[in-house]
Amino acid sequence: MKPDTTLTLGDFEFARFEIPEQIPFGGEQRLTVHELVGGVRVIDAMGATSMPIEWSGFFVGDTALERALYIDGLRKAGQPLMLSWDSLAFNVVIKSFHCEFKRFYRLPYRITCEVVEDKTDPVNYIAAPSIDQLIDDDMNTANGLASGIGDGTLSSLMGTLNSAISAVSSFAAAAQSTLNSVLQPIAAVRAQVGILIQATNGAIQNVTTLGGILPGNPVAQQANKLLGQINAVNQSPMLFNLDRVLGRMQTNIGTINSGNRQVPVAGGNLYAVAANQYGDAMGWTAIAKANGVKDPQINGVAQLTIPPYNNQTGGVLNA
Repeated sequence: MKPDTTLTLGDFEFARFEIPEQIPFGGEQRLTVHELVGGVRVIDAMGATSMPIEWSGFFVGDTALERALYIDGLRKAGQPLMLSWDSLAFNVVIKSFHCEFKRFYRLPYRITCEVVEDKTDPVNYIAAPSIDQLIDDDMNTANGLASGIGDGTLSSLMGTLNSAISAVSSFAAAAQSTLNSVLQPIAAVRAQVGILIQATNGAIQNVTTLGGILPGNPVAQQANKLLGQINAVNQSPMLFNLDRVLGRMQTNIGTINSGNRQVPVAGGNLYAVAANQYGDAMGWTAIAKANGVKDPQINGVAQLTIPPYNNQTGGVLNA
């Protein structure tokens, strides 16, 4: 089976069990700390430094020793090599390579590389999650919780809610009538969750003796009650979490056409923000007006006000 990560070092491409499950990366910011009179501290950032990159794996198969010796040869050469996986890239020198000969077809190894230069492209813009993404994430969580509860009525109501949500192509641009068609089944699900919470609380509070040896109270009946209490204890956290998730969905959908939202952004431009929040890049003008700006470019970190979707300008910002 082909691994889902391509790991290369120089002209060598690691394969199969040679590729680790995880590769740590990152580093530190070199700091000079000045302690001044009155407890004042001045900290000078002197520049970033990357930590060594190390990982381990197994060379396997008939060519295991040959491949291990090739990596050891790269270590001996001491030349800078390009190390890359996924979207990460570093110019490195192999600091150490440790390999154990257990069998000619199985050689565990560990390698450590000192970073000469971080060649990874920086990420200067992180889009805040759109309302559609928030609802989708919460719905996935709600479905998982509901399936663990195992109540037939709840499952039926969740099916209705799923159908209502899947019928909405974009919540940001949806009419209020469309939003109401989702809010109603959410309310119905929450009502059923409330009923189940009351039932579980009642079962938990109706504590009986563990042995069940009471006059006129057979052991079998007592065991059934005890099992019911155990199930109630297990279901109670899921029910409360489900109600919390559904309440968050209700709030998010309820604010789409009724008020502004605040989202943090780091760099980028208003076109990208509008495309992410509204599903329509031309809606950038509404965001620009709500934040009192004319330039769609975003410099640095900013907290943007996102008004209800209303694109009637065709992407043209009027003075």
